[in-house]
Amino acid sequence: MTAQIIDITRDRDGALRQACTVLGDGLPVAIPTETVYGLAADATNPAAITRIYETKGRPRFNPLICHMSDLDMAERYADFDPISRRLAEAFWPGPLTLILPLKPESGIHALATAGLDTIGIRLPKGFASELIRAFGKPLAAPSANTSGKVSPTSARHVADDLGEKLALIIDGGAAPVGVESTIVRVENGMIRLLRPGGVAAEEIEKATGLAVIRPEGPAAIIEAPGMLASHYAPGAAVRLNADHVEAGEALIRLGSAPVKGMELAAAVFDLSPSGDLAQAAANLFDYLKRADATGAASIAVTPIPDHGLGEAINDRLARAAAPRE
Repeated sequence: MTAQIIDITRDRDGALRQACTVLGDGLPVAIPTETVYGLAADATNPAAITRIYETKGRPRFNPLICHMSDLDMAERYADFDPISRRLAEAFWPGPLTLILPLKPESGIHALATAGLDTIGIRLPKGFASELIRAFGKPLAAPSANTSGKVSPTSARHVADDLGEKLALIIDGGAAPVGVESTIVRVENGMIRLLRPGGVAAEEIEKATGLAVIRPEGPAAIIEAPGMLASHYAPGAAVRLNADHVEAGEALIRLGSAPVKGMELAAAVFDLSPSGDLAQAAANLFDYLKRADATGAASIAVTPIPDHGLGEAINDRLARAAAPRE
């Protein structure tokens, strides 16, 4: 099987119809979102969810984010406390996922939540939202890549990785945010950050007037996607906070300042010549893939500021560089 690719700029209505047909058959569809491309399937259909896991080679204990079309749909499946509702109203639709108590008999299958009594919900923008509305049910949609590998930010990334395993890929162009959603959970009136992402923690604090609590050390329990220690990994080793380049390494840098030994690099990729973190986040996964494609055994990455979207970038890089099983 080789995936059919439909460009929404050429046939948006046809893309919606075809995607609904494939989803209705219990098969996953690769779809564009503002964060990264997602591998979407009916969140109420256990066979469809199983096909997500099979396609990605994803551990069964890692829960999936369920994407909804609007707040009314989200409230049919989860209970909202006042702080979570404030966050939803401030950042939805957009790159924020809320971990919420799952309503009894919600219809979301336990395979999508990894058996937890909570659910991760996000409201995406654009085509993904239109598709959920047209399909009429929530879509479980992790990133459309082999589990643990670099997340896709274009239809071509998906096709190169999973094209032989999928029936349909929807091409919506480059993902504008470029990193996955921020994941938070409200507990006892406090906001816990489970995964930094497309909404900076500072923005959440500004919207709520509450401090965002960061985790201390590796999570003992997988509560949300992207919490595995080794994740977002290219084939090459990743060396962080590099102040020099070893001969034959690929270099990923931020800003146009020279790096010692860069003339020895197999290739040089600049996340943002001006040091803009939003541009850097949008380019991160694409440049990791490009650096990996050079065949270099190692990728050197220069330091990234750890504020704003830099927190999400550093989180992804730390997981990409983590020891692998």
